[in-house]
Amino acid sequence: MAVGQEKMEELISTIEQMTVLELSQLVKALEERFGVTAAAPVAVAAAPGAAGAAAAAEEAEEKTQFDVVLADVGPNKIQVIKAVRELTNLGLKEAKDLVESAPKAVKEGVSKEEAEAAKAKLEEAGAKVEVK
Repeated sequence: MAVGQEKMEELISTIEQMTVLELSQLVKALEERFGVTAAAPVAVAAAPGAAGAAAAAEEAEEKTQFDVVLADVGPNKIQVIKAVRELTNLGLKEAKDLVESAPKAVKEGVSKEEAEAAKAKLEEAGAKVEVK
């Protein structure tokens, strides 16, 4: 069954509008459906000590995208679920599943300001949060 160019463009447009969390869920569903894995091979390279530290410091200064990771739910699980729903526009079940699977990324690839705002909102609800 061939997919027409118009349908292909429509599919790409739909994917472009998805959040990182939705894309992750799509990849998992496709992996399960077709029995494959989308993991890319990872090359391991040894960096010299001083040069590696300098490169890591340089990379930290240039970092413009951050991940907000829910490290621990804390005592107010319901409040944390509500905060996750506000931050992600997830449904109740999806937000609950995300909270129960902590540590888990709530937002990925966001600006520093957005990451700090999300962290503050989740911590206000009683969760422990990391910004990476």
